[in-house]
Amino acid sequence: MATVSNNSQSNPAYSIDEAVKQAVNVSDATQLENNFLTLMVAQIQNQDPTKPVDSTEFLNQFAAMSQVKSLENMASLSKSNLVLLDNLQTLTAAGLVGQEVKVATEQLELGADKVKGEINLEHAAGKLALVVTDSNGVKKEIDLGSQAPGRVPFELDPNALGLAPGSYKVEVKSDSGEYPKVEVAGRVTQVRVSAEGPVLEVIGVGSVPFYNITEFGQTQTAGLL
Repeated sequence: MATVSNNSQSNPAYSIDEAVKQAVNVSDATQLENNFLTLMVAQIQNQDPTKPVDSTEFLNQFAAMSQVKSLENMASLSKSNLVLLDNLQTLTAAGLVGQEVKVATEQLELGADKVKGEINLEHAAGKLALVVTDSNGVKKEIDLGSQAPGRVPFELDPNALGLAPGSYKVEVKSDSGEYPKVEVAGRVTQVRVSAEGPVLEVIGVGSVPFYNITEFGQTQTAGLL
């Protein structure tokens, strides 16, 4: 094995192979840079005097190493920012417990209570209907009549509509060809932390990801049914 010595009795022999192994340890950018500098000095001291290594090559290598360090620092900073953002999001979601929110959803969890919500139309509809489908595929179409562009509030009364408690799929049917989203208002009863972020339990909707919330606070929705 080749060894490198600086011709000084105070410093022990240094293994080039050992320096190379340490230099490729990218887990610590600062240590990586220090090891690289040590390796570069060792190469300069032991180069063939008749065929010296071009100094620009060392500079290019050092520049590349500095870039690696900068990229690792940026990655570490980005990770810290993501953790901070996730914590802030969780705290915000926890503060919504007991409050009413409005969420964009395609699912409903119907019980005995009425469910309020609204549909945001971009175009006028001569015939607008809310279609509710149960777990067996049975559909219930609720006619909302002719509607102008804008917010169309609705209220579902499961008892009046003959809808048994359970999970339902909800969608909007419009003769304009538009497929607007359904937004449902409900009270938050619980917040659960998951790998994808906070998940809220909303009455009338069920489990809802935090990013599906479209509005905070109490909402006033007039009943049409």
